[in-house]
Amino acid sequence: MMARKIVSECFALLCAVMLGLAAGAVWLLPTVFFHRPLPWLAVPAGWLLAIAMRQWVHSRKWNAALLAALATVIASAYIRVLITTVNIAAMMGYGLVNTMRTAGLSMLLDFAHLATSKADLAWMVAGVVVAVVVAMRSPTPSRKAG
Repeated sequence: MMARKIVSECFALLCAVMLGLAAGAVWLLPTVFFHRPLPWLAVPAGWLLAIAMRQWVHSRKWNAALLAALATVIASAYIRVLITTVNIAAMMGYGLVNTMRTAGLSMLLDFAHLATSKADLAWMVAGVVVAVVVAMRSPTPSRKAG
């Protein structure tokens, strides 16, 4: 019984990390389309991640809230790394994957850290707050046809 609980919690953590990375990758699309960072998208990303956590990943309120907050932070950090990668790729004329391989994770993280402003952090905190509040609410029951 205890091993099943540990595996279940580890799987929920893995789901939160993967959903955060997926949200960051989707966040890149409007960012590239508009040619500028859109840090305010942390709020709708946190909202969507909280709904996903509460509906499909974890049924307990506090666990879902912590997982949604973690996923929102991961999405916000990942978008900064992706924006840095896109900027380096555009400057050097490389593709994204080649830029990631050439630059390496530590260099991309350092550049992303340097490019992060206080406004970016404020939007991330707002997204985390929205994620926690939405995850704490009761999930809406699904409507059945008929």
